[in-house]
Amino acid sequence: MGRLMADFLKAFALTMKAEGGYVNDPQDPGGETYKGIARKMNPGWEGWKIVDMLKGQKRFPGNLDGHEPLQEKIVAFYRANYWDRVCGDEITNQDVAESVFDFAVNAGVVASVKVAQIAARTTVDGVIGPVTLSKINGMDPRVFLAFFSLGKIARYVSICEKRKESRKYLFGWVKRALEGV
Repeated sequence: MGRLMADFLKAFALTMKAEGGYVNDPQDPGGETYKGIARKMNPGWEGWKIVDMLKGQKRFPGNLDGHEPLQEKIVAFYRANYWDRVCGDEITNQDVAESVFDFAVNAGVVASVKVAQIAARTTVDGVIGPVTLSKINGMDPRVFLAFFSLGKIARYVSICEKRKESRKYLFGWVKRALEGV
C-alpha cells in the first residue's frame, strides 16, 4: 500500500473559509480582492473579466459565488499557484499540507516554504525539494505544526513592524495561525 497524500480540495475549502469573498479595502496593498486573489498582484487572472462583467448586475458581489466558471478558475488558480508550488500532493499529513498551503496563500509561497524549512530544521532556500519534503514528512506533525505556527506569527509581527497599516490584520492572522490553517 502506498503512502497517503494530502487532499487539495480539503485544504482549498479550509483556506476559502479564511479568505472570504469580495473586498475592496483601500488600505489593503492588494486592492480589489476576490477569494484571496488580489487584483494588483494578479492583474492577468482571467477571473477578473468575469468579476468585471458581474459588477453590472444588481446582486453584486453576491452573484460571484454562484458563477460556476468563475469558481472553477479560482480552484485552478490556487492549485497551480500555491498547492503545486508547495508540493502539497507530496506532503503526507493533511494538517501539515493545509497549514503550509494556507500560509503560502496568505504570505506567499517563498515565505511559507522558508518558515516550513525552519520548522523542519533543514536548509532554508525557499524551494521545496526532496530533502525538505523528507524532513517535513519525517517529523511528528504536531511538532512541525507547533514550530510552523510560531514561525508564521513571527512573520506576521515582522510585517506589522514594517507596515503600521497592517496592524489591524494582526489579530486575524494570529488567530488563523493558531487554528492550524
